Amino acid sequence: MKNGLVWFCRIAVGLLFIFSGLIKANDPLGFSYKLEEYFEVFHLTSLNGLALSLAIILCALEMILGFALLIGTRAVQVVWGLLLLIIFFAFLTFYSAFFKVVQTCGCFGDAIPLTPWQSFSKDMVLLLLVLVLFVNRTSIKSLFNKKTGDQLLIGATIVFVGFGLYTYNFLPIVDFLPYKIGANILEEMKTPPGSKPDEFEVTYNLKNKKTSETKVMRDKEYLKTAIWKDANWEIVGSPESRLVKKGFEPKIRDLNIQDAQGNNYNQELLSNPFYSLVIVAYNLEGTNTNALNRINALAANLIQNFNTRVILLTSNAPANAEVFAKQHKLVGELFYADGVPLKTMVRSNPGIILLKNGTVINKWHYHNMPKYEDLVKNYLSKQ
Repeated sequence: MKNGLVWFCRIAVGLLFIFSGLIKANDPLGFSYKLEEYFEVFHLTSLNGLALSLAIILCALEMILGFALLIGTRAVQVVWGLLLLIIFFAFLTFYSAFFKVVQTCGCFGDAIPLTPWQSFSKDMVLLLLVLVLFVNRTSIKSLFNKKTGDQLLIGATIVFVGFGLYTYNFLPIVDFLPYKIGANILEEMKTPPGSKPDEFEVTYNLKNKKTSETKVMRDKEYLKTAIWKDANWEIVGSPESRLVKKGFEPKIRDLNIQDAQGNNYNQELLSNPFYSLVIVAYNLEGTNTNALNRINALAANLIQNFNTRVILLTSNAPANAEVFAKQHKLVGELFYADGVPLKTMVRSNPGIILLKNGTVINKWHYHNMPKYEDLVKNYLSKQ
């Protein structure tokens, strides 16, 4: 019975840690943005420069500990590591939930969004399972001898760290973001007719002018009793609003492409029936200028030979962006959007998106940007 419980906890914890680490390692740059949110909450913004490295290390650590637990190598040290890690995660998720700061923890990346309280509940279940393993840590047997177990662990470490480095340098293997290949951006921004909006509950603090009696009433009771008609009762302070039921929310709700004068260009740019090359550089100061120059040369050929519309999207101020564009002789039209959707569009600075009719046909990290000949052969010669 005891052995069976230990094995159940061992398999459940091991697989869940591997899954959690793998999902985040699929998009380490996205996870690093989440770490930066936590750094801001705890006033540790000086660590922002380490966010990406920490993201890759943490993802790999989760997978390494999960794998080590499954094969049983170095069980005592591994269980100690799992316990410390889950206590750390539980603290973060509780803090997020209780103080309502980071509203999505990023536990399973963008694949399975969880609210802070859901994340904390998940961590509590995991903590319970890990505690069972901790109590029985000396009874966890390895499936292999010590030398083989260590060799497997070293190999797994290389693979797990390598996976995070690969996805950072060549985009996620599986894209869970709303701007994935095949997504139509305009459609993802729409709210279907008849969709229910968010449902809120309003609470009023009331005070009777004559008797000084106080009451707390919810909006339905407030209207039903018609107490608002009684001039003796007044609302004290501001009514408190609480979300009761989440309504429909489009996958893309924060994209607002503008020109330097603030005119919205969403419809014009995203309904173009021909191919458009969109260069996304959310931060021009931090962009890879060598890559941007190579993309610019590719864009110049497309404009000259196929009259392709080339757009550069950035979150920089128009004045700064225009100076940057002149210095680097950029051929694309400059447009502006908030940095959050631009970071979501493509996990690369700069990155490339090929659009047609608002649909993402393909996208690339600057490390594997397509050659001009390949773009022509695979797309432009067929339009």
